[in-house]
Amino acid sequence: MIIRTNRELKSRYDQLSRGDIFLGSLASKYLKQSMLIDLLERGVVCLPSALSQILNGSKIAQTFMLNRWMIPHSLVINRRKDLMDAVSSYNEQHIGPVITKQDHMHCGHGVRRWQDIEKLYNYLAFSESSYPFVLQPYVENFTDVRVIIVGDCIESYVRQNPNNFRRNIAAGGNSSAFTLGADGRHICHEVMARGQFPYAHIDLFVMDSGEYYLSEIALNGGTRGAKITRQELDQKKQQVLEKLIQQAQ
Repeated sequence: MIIRTNRELKSRYDQLSRGDIFLGSLASKYLKQSMLIDLLERGVVCLPSALSQILNGSKIAQTFMLNRWMIPHSLVINRRKDLMDAVSSYNEQHIGPVITKQDHMHCGHGVRRWQDIEKLYNYLAFSESSYPFVLQPYVENFTDVRVIIVGDCIESYVRQNPNNFRRNIAAGGNSSAFTLGADGRHICHEVMARGQFPYAHIDLFVMDSGEYYLSEIALNGGTRGAKITRQELDQKKQQVLEKLIQQAQ
């Protein structure tokens, strides 16, 4: 059995068994993780993979599982004790300004810059509702590159915004073409393989030294700044999934 919509999934959920296929991203916000675990335990194949769907929606999950490709000292802060430990670690490393990323927020809305980690700790001293979040050193001199990979199609471009450190095109930024080097392609494919992404929108930090670091990865993202159209992109993604169906049967 091949299930292609969330409505059909819900109506036939209890009928699914080992070898059946669910094609698409699970739309159930609060039951998503529980349902994906249940489907995996029952042997149902999820396309895109269950792991990629979990990572797609969670910045803290990405930081925990894909940490080796991220800027050094990127941390998941689950509670006050984690933040206190980070204060000592960051001060020991002489790390100044920091950024935080709020989980499950997109388009740069959950990204905040702090003058230093002590300011962050003082602000959160009386709040427990802000946890968990991602903590990273603030990097000023880098090139923000968006990479779209679908099958053999790879497109990369620089995102710039002189009035916003988030460099968000949707918030008034602009873009220009970027030639992704072999190292950049390598890290993209490594991250996709680790997260079992069949295709991806990947944001990279390209340092002045030429080093590449992962910022975030998603199954879907904006195409503003890209040459490929949304319709073309969706068609290519569907072709990738259809090939995976054939391999899974």
